[in-house]
Amino acid sequence: MQAGFSFYDWLIFGCYFALLISASVFLANKNMKTSREFFVASNTMPIYAVALSLLATAQSAATFLGAPEFSYRYDLTLIGFSITSLLSIYIVSKVLIPRFYEINALSVYELLQKRYDENASKSAGIMFLVGRVFASGARLYIAAIALSMIVFYDVSFSSVVLSVIILIIGALIFTYFGGVKSVIYSDILQIVVYLGAGLAVLVYLYSSLGMDFSSIMIKLGEAEKLKFIDFELSFSNEGKFNIFALLGGYMLLNIAAFGLDQDLTQRVLSCKNEKQANFSLYGATLLSIPVSMLFLSIGLLLYLYYQEHNISQKFEGESVTIFMYYILNEMPEGLKGFVTVGAIAAALSSTNSVLGAMSSVAIEDIYKPYRLKKTPITEEIHFVKMAKIMVLVFAVALSVMAILSYIVHSMSEVPLISFALGVMAYAYSGLLGVFASAIFTKRGNSQLVPFALIGGFLTVLSMQGYTFGLDVGFAWQLLIGTFVSFSIMQLKKD
Repeated sequence: MQAGFSFYDWLIFGCYFALLISASVFLANKNMKTSREFFVASNTMPIYAVALSLLATAQSAATFLGAPEFSYRYDLTLIGFSITSLLSIYIVSKVLIPRFYEINALSVYELLQKRYDENASKSAGIMFLVGRVFASGARLYIAAIALSMIVFYDVSFSSVVLSVIILIIGALIFTYFGGVKSVIYSDILQIVVYLGAGLAVLVYLYSSLGMDFSSIMIKLGEAEKLKFIDFELSFSNEGKFNIFALLGGYMLLNIAAFGLDQDLTQRVLSCKNEKQANFSLYGATLLSIPVSMLFLSIGLLLYLYYQEHNISQKFEGESVTIFMYYILNEMPEGLKGFVTVGAIAAALSSTNSVLGAMSSVAIEDIYKPYRLKKTPITEEIHFVKMAKIMVLVFAVALSVMAILSYIVHSMSEVPLISFALGVMAYAYSGLLGVFASAIFTKRGNSQLVPFALIGGFLTVLSMQGYTFGLDVGFAWQLLIGTFVSFSIMQLKKD
């Protein structure tokens, strides 16, 4: 094994970033005049581009490394997350998307402004921003730690900070200069690189096993690794995906992600109309099924590859996933560089999108109402400039959060990847309860919205192992938190 990058790895790495810079220059738009153009591309984006962008945005470095880890340790039941998300998309397309297009929304939280008042949308927007800084900052750290291990072959503070800077600059060059249109088209590039890296690893792993397909299937079947559905009811936080959790909390998670989280919904709102928006949602969800199978298959082949080996998944004291271990120890020259840019592509597609989403919420739900009250006649170009400033502000915030995650994680035994994947439950539970009340009942008011959001947050917090020692699965945390938030909204009539 050769430590760090070889010449060919650095060559691939350099070519990838040269391609990113060239694409950002080509997609840059210096003549944007309205915030609608910056945030939703004036509703002109084609279906295929939005669908691929949704698919790319839903991926992350945590997914890139986490899906193989799941199938290596367990089975294929994670695929149920993608399949049951089709039910969530049906609900989003029937209940939420029509309402967003009816009010010509730039931000999903404008719906609360129409139902209650601007204070309600502001409260929801703030909850989203807080949740996103923590979740996306932690995910940025996961990507940075992976990049630092592969490229610099250490996890020192300086190497991780440099990796964070590399990733955030890569995300910024599209969001800042081209808005959502640039981000969506760049996501197409990222998903091609991401999937190409996954396919390359799968082919290399398959050839290195020296087994035919039927023998592989027999061995995996004997090891009970081919199970797609888990009917065992479990309320613990062990990370498995049983059918009850998938049809409960995880379905709520997908409803929130695609319908209430500005990060993904911003893509949907860039379509021309409601019909095209719904098509893009279904397209992205259907595409996510073979993508999930690709990375789950990598985990199954890694299980066979390491079946005869006694391995220690540690790197300078840092716990690593099985895929990361394989990249560090087994990847040949050239392929290591290609897989690295695949992980970077996953990180950039999720980071550049969240910068635009956070900026849109900060401007449309918080700053613009304040500015128009103070200065009713304000040119749209002012909001475009402020949107770009907020992109920079949130880039700094995510970088700081990623660096803080490194410091906190170095002093803690809490697995950060679990925190990163589940942290949005804190924000999602409150948002789901508030929106459910606003859409399906005549109760609730803007005064109750902050209490409902905080109630959902505290409920999820109380079920963490490090608070009261409870071992409650993420799906059930989200269900209970949503119920509490919804109940608080029912205390008063509108």
